[in-house]
Amino acid sequence: MERKVDETGLAPRKAALRLLGGIIGEGRLLSELIAGGTLDHLANEDRARAQRLALMTLRSLSRADAILKPLLRKAPPLAVRNALRLGVVEICEGAAAHGVVNSIVAIVGKGKRTASYRGLSNAVLRKVAETGPARWPDLPSQKLPRWLRGPLAEAWGNPAIAAMERVFSQTPPIDLTPREDAEALARDVGGTVLPSGSVRLGSTGQISKLPGYAEGRFWVQDAAAAIPARILAARPGERVLDFCAAPGGKTLQLAAAGADVTAVDISSDRLERLGENLGRTGLVARVITSDALEFTEAGFDAILLDAPCSATGTIRRHPDLPFAKDGAEFAGLFDLQARLIDHALGLLRPGGRLVYCTCSLLPDEGEVQVEEALARHPGLEADTAALTVPGVETAWLSEEGGLRLRPDYWSDLGGMDGFHIACLRKPA
Repeated sequence: MERKVDETGLAPRKAALRLLGGIIGEGRLLSELIAGGTLDHLANEDRARAQRLALMTLRSLSRADAILKPLLRKAPPLAVRNALRLGVVEICEGAAAHGVVNSIVAIVGKGKRTASYRGLSNAVLRKVAETGPARWPDLPSQKLPRWLRGPLAEAWGNPAIAAMERVFSQTPPIDLTPREDAEALARDVGGTVLPSGSVRLGSTGQISKLPGYAEGRFWVQDAAAAIPARILAARPGERVLDFCAAPGGKTLQLAAAGADVTAVDISSDRLERLGENLGRTGLVARVITSDALEFTEAGFDAILLDAPCSATGTIRRHPDLPFAKDGAEFAGLFDLQARLIDHALGLLRPGGRLVYCTCSLLPDEGEVQVEEALARHPGLEADTAALTVPGVETAWLSEEGGLRLRPDYWSDLGGMDGFHIACLRKPA
């Protein structure tokens, strides 16, 4: 059944507020809320708008609060506060104030627990419309929560964290991995070729409408996420295992290189997207749904292990993470990563290579894991020469023999996701 787009903007704003309530009030991830059906009642266009509004608000929550603070005698309930925050962000980002104010006031006024704040919402947002947009550009970027900012500042220093926070406050561009000619694809889609060979789009839009999509000339993949497969440098005919493969961008890269690829992931739902992209691109890979630790086939020439991690390197794309997590689960992830490294090394042929990576900013999930793996496995070596692929700067190399990517790198181009990557060689 096709759902009608809401021209008034009420439905996507109400849905955005439900998302904000689940993330800020309940500590749930955006992906979890969407999978739970929070947006199922909306038309596709409204669904995309609701997500966009929620993400915009999360990226600027502290800036919105700074605008609201002098206009409120005391903090209203969270549902009202989130509605005002959403209104502030929309108005200050250039939306027509009249429509925003009317929608937010209507939403607040219809809520059983928020109706008494209808007048307050109207008065506050009208004042915001008068003075907020002029103040907005000078307000500082939102800071990471203390539980995360502390360890990251200890690892990378306060100036680096402040630079990352500036990147996190911006809507990130979309990157494409070209199957073949990056320059030609960039011309066709109106994008720019990045130093690493990815194509960065100049504007957002429906990806499936871009030239070359139906023909499988590209797939969506952050530029940093495309680097591990380039470091692995799979060759035609090599037996390559992509561990923890979903959603599959790296599998597509390995298959495009001509390798005999086996992709393993525990999530059948996420592997469905990989199957769709394999069909669209005409690439071939053997796809297996399995817990990586239970997969025992051995003798691979190369393995790419993108291990489960805190995902702290992806906050520019997932600003809900700092609100939905508190770091309590990280110790279990550290142990799992070490077990996966050991297991993957056991599946490599002698002389084979393992590229281990995590989309994390925490050294415990990157640099420390590699140091400890080298200590656990006599003869195992870090292949630093493999890290010198296009786009990688020598300053990004880390002491233990890996590569550290940070969101503030390429900040003038829109930044990148945070990653740690290492190439480990098994003794022959």
